Amino acid sequence: MSRRILVIEDHEENRRMLRDLLTAAGYEMLEAATGEEGLRLAAQHRPDLILMDIQLPGLDGYEVTRRLKANPELRAIPIIVVTSYALSGDEAKAREAGSDAYVTKPFSPRELLAKIRSFVP
Repeated sequence: MSRRILVIEDHEENRRMLRDLLTAAGYEMLEAATGEEGLRLAAQHRPDLILMDIQLPGLDGYEVTRRLKANPELRAIPIIVVTSYALSGDEAKAREAGSDAYVTKPFSPRELLAKIRSFVP
């Protein structure tokens, strides 16, 4: 059984890169282009891990993370923020929202896979 990862990312090109990386590594990928869609897919499919962008239309990644972690049925799902936000304090803000890890774009595919595998072998 393959492990399922939900990618919440509004840019198609970024989703395509992650799709290529994750499927090559043997993971099944679900995709959401908005925070609202990500919340719905997380509740419906209960993924093993979520890769979360911060800059999303509608609900931003911080709010989506807070809502996921506030839901008793979803709070145990690890969330890795993958974002171009790299200013001082952004990682702390992501962790305060409930994220389990933080990766900045552009990312090293090898390093991102290692981080994913630390949560989802």
